[in-house]
Amino acid sequence: MNRTSASPRPRAVRISSAPEDLAGLNPLLVDALSAVGDVPALLDLAKAAGDAAPKPGEGRTAFLWELLASVTAVDVAAGRAIEPHLDASAILAQAAGHAALAGWDCPDFDGVHFDGAWGVFAAEAAGLRLEAKPADGCFLLQGSKPWCSLAAQLDHAVVTAHLDDGGRAAFAVDLHAPGVGFADPEWTSRGLREIPSGTVHFDSVPAVPLGDAGWYYRRPGFAWGGMGVAACWLGGAVAVARGFQDSLLKAADGGREPDQLALAHLGEIDRTLTALTAYLARTAARIDAGDLSGPGTWSEALRVRGNTATAVERIQTLVSQNLGPGPLAFDPVYGKRMADLALYIRQHHGMRDDAQLGALTLKGDHPW
Repeated sequence: MNRTSASPRPRAVRISSAPEDLAGLNPLLVDALSAVGDVPALLDLAKAAGDAAPKPGEGRTAFLWELLASVTAVDVAAGRAIEPHLDASAILAQAAGHAALAGWDCPDFDGVHFDGAWGVFAAEAAGLRLEAKPADGCFLLQGSKPWCSLAAQLDHAVVTAHLDDGGRAAFAVDLHAPGVGFADPEWTSRGLREIPSGTVHFDSVPAVPLGDAGWYYRRPGFAWGGMGVAACWLGGAVAVARGFQDSLLKAADGGREPDQLALAHLGEIDRTLTALTAYLARTAARIDAGDLSGPGTWSEALRVRGNTATAVERIQTLVSQNLGPGPLAFDPVYGKRMADLALYIRQHHGMRDDAQLGALTLKGDHPW
């Protein structure tokens, strides 16, 4: 009897939710599978997910992360397209009531239109600078912002910009407004080919402030959003692990049982993913309980991201060594997944992030 599943139906990634709750993700995952490679369809999916997804810290953080992980397990680029829209939705919700910078008479936060697809552009790069200039009590964005994924296909974005006093603040901006220009990203990557990230130029573009100077980075949601990205990485790793298990079962059905090395590596992958999902479950519960909303929140985000990134890279290495060059050369789904995930995981800064965590640990910010 064939021990592999003949059905291509995608499966949810469980962190802690009950099976009946995870079953509610099935329609979204089926839609994600049909939208692979189709960016407009993926952005429509992001908008639909944004209408239904819980916000972090509101009692269902684990389910939010399961949604992100499950979509990414279907296709890494799909998760990469959906995650920023959900993050922007959370940022806008967190900013309600903190919209106007003290002393500046900008448009009311209620005037921001939430329709359409959103991105979050907070990266910096040498030689590029985006500034927010006061003008008639409001702000105009001037300059350039790097690493703006899918910018030309989005409607709005949350962007960070430098203020005259040296601080930085977040702003909501209409990407269809006059003065917004999109540079050709010249995207040559084999990973995340449908999610190009390029530079956006702003020439006196009106923007609505979200919170006061530094609010974007001070809020606990900054760390929570970083953990949400890690949930996407987890989903990619689960997909790689499931594919490896399926390949071993298929080989066994053909008469070639897995050797001890393959079984040992599958066992290590199981240990790694089981420990990681348990860690995320505990962290999500702490967020919902209010335990991760003050000092120590960013340290926990660095731990979550670092542990997840390490696990992803280890799983990719084990599977790649076991399966060899064949699937990389001839299996388009496997090859795409491995290339997409390898690029996505580079949002983690490796030892530089560990150095940041070490500095916080040296000051006593640790649980041990």
